[in-house]
Amino acid sequence: MSSRLRRWLADPLVLLCLVSGLLAFVVQSGELGTSDTTHRLQTAHWLWTSEPQVFPNEYPEFGLHGRGGQLYSWYGIGQSLLMLPADLAGTWIAHWKIFSGYGDDPAVRSIVVSYSTSMLVNVLTALVSFRLLRQLRFSVRESVLGVLALMFCTTHLHYTQNMMENNYIMLLTLVGFSFQYEWLRSGSNRTLFWGCTALGLNLLTRLTTGLDLMAVGGFVLLVLWFEGVRGREPWQRFVAYCTIAAPVYAFFLLADRLYQFYRFGSFTNTYVSLFAREQRAIDPTLPANFPWSTPFLEGVLGPLFKPEKSIFLFDPLLVLGMVLLVVLWKRLSAEIRAYGVASLLLLLSYIFFYARYTYWAGDFAWGDRYVSTSVELAALLAVPLLLRYRANLSSLVWRGGIVFIAGSLVIQLASLAFWLPLEIYQMETLGHPTFVIALRFKNIAGFALGKMQEWGLNNEPMTQDAWDYVHITTWNFLPFLLRRVGAATGWAVDAAFVVWGAGIAGLLIACRRLWRVVEWWNLEVDKVDS
Repeated sequence: MSSRLRRWLADPLVLLCLVSGLLAFVVQSGELGTSDTTHRLQTAHWLWTSEPQVFPNEYPEFGLHGRGGQLYSWYGIGQSLLMLPADLAGTWIAHWKIFSGYGDDPAVRSIVVSYSTSMLVNVLTALVSFRLLRQLRFSVRESVLGVLALMFCTTHLHYTQNMMENNYIMLLTLVGFSFQYEWLRSGSNRTLFWGCTALGLNLLTRLTTGLDLMAVGGFVLLVLWFEGVRGREPWQRFVAYCTIAAPVYAFFLLADRLYQFYRFGSFTNTYVSLFAREQRAIDPTLPANFPWSTPFLEGVLGPLFKPEKSIFLFDPLLVLGMVLLVVLWKRLSAEIRAYGVASLLLLLSYIFFYARYTYWAGDFAWGDRYVSTSVELAALLAVPLLLRYRANLSSLVWRGGIVFIAGSLVIQLASLAFWLPLEIYQMETLGHPTFVIALRFKNIAGFALGKMQEWGLNNEPMTQDAWDYVHITTWNFLPFLLRRVGAATGWAVDAAFVVWGAGIAGLLIACRRLWRVVEWWNLEVDKVDS
């Protein structure tokens, strides 16, 4: 083993990146996860080809009429820009001679895009979240295990497999938190610029991430407040902050508005108003306030307590994080308090913002996708706090914390087993409310034992769309999907299983190596402290 390789295998950050990349690799299905991401990939394709953003046969299910009567996607362009390099590579690879006889399900282009983009986002998220936890003065061991908990024990894992915007938004928000906090400590305008740029890119992805922008700015102010900084200094910091941040945010907001004007001929409207107008024209029975027709209280309580979407059920690590913030509040540093408060306020802001939205739960999604990113941000502190303050916690809290971590891991692993519409189709006959997570475990057992029909888990809605039926009736990993669809040759399916098995083995080996290195670092720190 060369000295350079030996150094890499002794570096916890390198190993953490390796684990996060392998994790993203082994959970992929080769599909993009939802039609939303498929439409955003088509927008990426539109950027460099003659193809339209929206094909005529997709309307009225998707697309809005814009300038010149053309159909346009209603999404922001952020995730499309992220996928653009992979789309270029995937389109080129799909034309290789070796794939000339392949029936494209899952498509070669979507396989290339989902694997490369998800792995990139996962590795960068591991780097930035580790950086942030170290800035919050957690040890290497606490930071590494905190990042692993984020990757394995929150809905971040599900959205690594189903490539919606969520993980990309979280990555950019984490960059904002980390770099703007560094500016607060160092005064470096360069780091503030890059932190603001990341949040500006979020505006291109989903305009409601303006809430993330405010949360990060609020975090900076809260650090000063909890540190007892008063008088003129906070105001001076605010002016210095706005000098850099305001032009950056204005640039990205202008870019978003120019894209809106290009499509729909207006700088001020959003796709929601256009969507409402066209949907009312198609269906005059829709309420006048569509798509803001959900009673506010229902929209607030739904993401908290509804068994189909409750954030506490889909992300139990959030509960642990909130308990630890309350129990340990007096012992926490100013920056940890500030991050905890800012992330929880961000979560509440998203819940309140989407409360009246007709599709407040994100429609076809695992959990409530509109708030899941803020949930994961809030849950990031759970494991590091549990480890750091173990000596100050009662045995009940410590053991309860371990139970929550284990339960969170099992739930997130279960979320990968099947394509997410499965339970949504089943609820058409099972009715509401349905405890979706329990239903998922029942589906896993039923499918593994061949009891789906006997247990009443198969229904007619599952079969109405033949394409969907094929994809929800197999394990949601690429080799199984290739075998189920049957478009790939036998040797290609066998090769996929071999590569997938090697990836799982590599992931387990990397996790084991990371654990040993982290424990060694912890022992060295203990020696120095003693």
